[in-house]
Amino acid sequence: MTTHTRSWLPLAATLGIALVLVLGGLVAAPLIQRAAPRLDAEVRSAFARQDASPADWVSPELDGAIYARPLVLGTQLLIATEANSVYVLDTDSGSIGWQQHLGDPVPGSALPCGNIDPVGITSTPAIDPQAGVVYVVGLVQPTHHELYVLRLSDGTVQYHFPIDPPGADARVHNQRGALTLSQGVVYVPFGGRFGDCGDYHGRVVGVQVGDTTGGSLIAYQTPSDEAGIWAPGGAAADEAGNLFVATGNGGSTTTFGYSESVLKLSPDLQVQDYFTPRNWAELNRGDVDIGSLTPALLDNDLVFQAGKEGIGYLLHASNLGQIGGEVFSARVCSRGAYGMTAYAAPYLYVPCTDGLVAVQLDFGPPAFSVAWHGPAVAGRPAAGPPLLAAGAVWGIDLGGGVLYGLDPASGAVRFKGGLPGPARNFSTPAADARHVYAPAGRQIAAFVIAD
Repeated sequence: MTTHTRSWLPLAATLGIALVLVLGGLVAAPLIQRAAPRLDAEVRSAFARQDASPADWVSPELDGAIYARPLVLGTQLLIATEANSVYVLDTDSGSIGWQQHLGDPVPGSALPCGNIDPVGITSTPAIDPQAGVVYVVGLVQPTHHELYVLRLSDGTVQYHFPIDPPGADARVHNQRGALTLSQGVVYVPFGGRFGDCGDYHGRVVGVQVGDTTGGSLIAYQTPSDEAGIWAPGGAAADEAGNLFVATGNGGSTTTFGYSESVLKLSPDLQVQDYFTPRNWAELNRGDVDIGSLTPALLDNDLVFQAGKEGIGYLLHASNLGQIGGEVFSARVCSRGAYGMTAYAAPYLYVPCTDGLVAVQLDFGPPAFSVAWHGPAVAGRPAAGPPLLAAGAVWGIDLGGGVLYGLDPASGAVRFKGGLPGPARNFSTPAADARHVYAPAGRQIAAFVIAD
């Protein structure tokens, strides 16, 4: 099932965070912080001063709801909305630097199912800082998905073209997962809409950077119907350019077709390997997607995956194990996991329905255990996906409209800031050296983390 973002943070040097792989404009694997996370005295003091404090600034109300993750580049904060507009805000003040409207969004009444109205840009864009452009996909009228390439300096559209997979009906295919930029190719995943209506499949397309017409388009489609690739983090990419994606429930309980699976796709989108839980047919029957969370690439050739069932799996990236071949599995969430994770060895942070959970990893032999549970949240459908920045784990209580900063080792609340309103499903913060930026409805709130 498709419910309703991995996005890009060019902040490794500033925040002391190393990345598995920065794919031009998008982190396609979990954030990795090799040193143990800590809160030094200066940061603890800042948290103590600002506990439950108001935001440093709140942006003007933008023209549509914000589902995509904000992206930071220098003093620019890039925001995309469901009205098919892209904004750049000033990171110091929240003032609008530029706005580019890409086309009319599609009203919910024109679609056979779904829970976003209207539908425009839902996925997180990908920034290519070397080329000075950002790649954005929006649903535009007449109903189809269009890829736009915008100049970062002023928002000018460099070129654009349709990006729907061959033969796909854009009315029932939802482009929710983040775009991934890897080794000169922009990858775009597709799933279904909320309600699983119509004839859709899990799909991924890719186009070469610099292709102005879409002539280089390549595509993958799951054999199973449904089996959407919809997790907000999109695809995770390894150093060789292979993509790891997770799929949702399929329509059959007897014929296997890569539903409820973690797939390893080559750069040209051929299936190289896969993992599927033994109970895939039961998961299909109950609409219990394993693909509600983006795969997390860890150290020591390991991959972590969890989904709506709340069971976590450790897999070998070089041999995913196919059906029932996990290295280790155990319950992580009391119910489900949704969105994307963050990783700072030895901890992996998982957004669960009842709050953020820290999993402590053991690499020999591979195993994990739950280290702590964060504050209970009004999940929609879960705690917001986490972010590692400034020695803390940040996440949004989506229903409660609260930004939390938690101690990475204990889960203790070190910061709590109120947002101007509830956030949208899977809303994820971004950060730079001075602020954490939290989306809330049609606005962005910025909280100071360093003076």
